[in-house]
Amino acid sequence: VQLQASGGGQVEAGGSLRLSCSASRRTFSSAVMGWFRRTPGKEREFVAAINRSGVRKEYSDSVKGRFTVSKDYARSTVYLQMTSLKPEDTAVYYCAARPAYETYVSTSRAQYAYWGQGTQVTVSS
Repeated sequence: VQLQASGGGQVEAGGSLRLSCSASRRTFSSAVMGWFRRTPGKEREFVAAINRSGVRKEYSDSVKGRFTVSKDYARSTVYLQMTSLKPEDTAVYYCAARPAYETYVSTSRAQYAYWGQGTQVTVSS
């Protein structure tokens, strides 16, 4: 399973970025997919997740109302639209996938079996 995350960059506080995570069609259609982030000295933390159909979504309290996770079935890509960015959103962001056909939209990183490389997001004040 290969996941390819992209779209990170540097933005001022209040700005927006959109992260993308491309996957094989099989993974995209069969797996719950999530976004996590890690800052130096901290554990990787849950950000958002979306189920196979794209109907069920989960968000961490820190990003709820500002970030939106979505799926593009034509491109087999999961997006994380980030708005009203804050300096505390600065982190390396990772996309991840649960094992195929696990349907629970988990917020626990331990339940995600496959990980993409990270993409850096830096928000300046």
